[in-house]
Amino acid sequence: MSINKFFQLVEIRTKLASFIPLSLGSVYTIYRYKSFNLRNFIIMFISLTAFDMATTAINNYIDNTKAKNNSTNNNLIAKYGVNESKVLLIIFTLLTIATITGIMLTLNTNIVVLFLGVISFIVGIFYTFGPIPISRMPLGELFSGFFEGFLLIFLSVYIHIYDTNIISFTYQNNILNVGINVFEVLSIFLVSIPATVGIANIMLANNICDLEEDIQNNRFTLPYYLGKPMALNLFKLLYYIGYADIVVLVALKMLPLASLLILLTFFIVNKNIKLFEDRTIKSENFVLSVKNFVLINATQVFIIGIIAIIKH
Repeated sequence: MSINKFFQLVEIRTKLASFIPLSLGSVYTIYRYKSFNLRNFIIMFISLTAFDMATTAINNYIDNTKAKNNSTNNNLIAKYGVNESKVLLIIFTLLTIATITGIMLTLNTNIVVLFLGVISFIVGIFYTFGPIPISRMPLGELFSGFFEGFLLIFLSVYIHIYDTNIISFTYQNNILNVGINVFEVLSIFLVSIPATVGIANIMLANNICDLEEDIQNNRFTLPYYLGKPMALNLFKLLYYIGYADIVVLVALKMLPLASLLILLTFFIVNKNIKLFEDRTIKSENFVLSVKNFVLINATQVFIIGIIAIIKH
């Protein structure tokens, strides 16, 4: 398999959806907790990238095998005649890399990383696999937003501050005690909202573009139940929620005042929203959802990172 086909199989253009939350969690950790562990960051980056590529490849493989009408199937495997055995080998290799590095990260930190990693692993696999995959239900946006947004950002913070007891497990005399610093976890959740809604919108845009094809292949996603007009309204609303969240966090002094500069991206994002509403054609305008996500959240990473360097 050529490099170009491999990149298409794993949809390399969407991998920023994982790297940006990892970066955001790391710079936020420096800003708020004055901590950064380079070794854990590198290991998590490798594990995350491998697993993200594996789940995307699984998604393309399953979509291809379940497609009932190959004439309307735009999947890489069907479109270019990619050897399915090679695809399975790639999936197995990527999952192996993700598992080994995940174990390494657990050994460097604690069992909380293992617990959250296993949950993410299970959800990632069943997102596209099983009798009723999550991706074929109206839950894809919720799961992708929560796990690739909040949980990923939380983990990217936790690997640097795992020894501060933000979450702790103790087992003594057959009693398991779980301790959670609710304020800190809630703070991380609020900071993650722009990334969470941005990732959800990448999935939503994809499902809006694929609505007719998905119906032919018995894939009933959220736009099918909402209807296209309501799905487009939700697409717009989620971005607005992200911007409102930034304003609230600055008002609560949980983000630096400079974070308000992110609001300047609203004009470009709003223009892209209108372009997408006018032509929901995947080959032309799906990329606008990725661009919006990168624009908002890369700006947030840059601003928090600069402030963290100046401050500390």
